[in-house]
Amino acid sequence: MSIEQVQEVIDRGPYLSWLGLKVLSIDKETIQVRATWREEWVANLKFMQTQGGILAALIDFAADFVLFETIGKPVPTIDLRIDYHRMAKPGDLIVKGKAIKLGKQFSVCEAYIYDLDDKLIASGRGTFLMPVPEVNAKSS
Repeated sequence: MSIEQVQEVIDRGPYLSWLGLKVLSIDKETIQVRATWREEWVANLKFMQTQGGILAALIDFAADFVLFETIGKPVPTIDLRIDYHRMAKPGDLIVKGKAIKLGKQFSVCEAYIYDLDDKLIASGRGTFLMPVPEVNAKSS
C-alpha cells in the first residue's frame, strides 16, 4: 500500500482524522506518522501535558497500522500495553510502529512516540487478531 492509500483510510476515520495523523513512511515492517498537536490533548493546564489516553491511542494506531502493508486493513486489538516514559508537552509527535511477529492468528507489534527533539515519550506493544483467510468455495 502506498502512503497515500493509508492516509486516505486515516482521513476517512473521524477520530484518526481528529488526531491529525500524517503518514511519513510505511513498509512491511514499519510505519512512521506525525501527529499534529491539539490544545484538546492537554490533561493538566498547570503542566500542559498531553493526556495519557491520547498517547495510548497513538500507540494502538501505529502498532495496528504497521500491519496495513501486509494485510491491507486495520485489525482488532486484543491486548495493549503502554509504558509512559516522560510527559508529552505541547508540540507535534512522531509515532513509529514496528512489526515484531506476523502470525496466522495473532500478530505482535510495537510502537514508540517521540517528541520533535527525538526524546522517547511512550512505548507499547499490542497483540492483534489477524483476519481469517478467505476460502474459495468450489461448486460441483
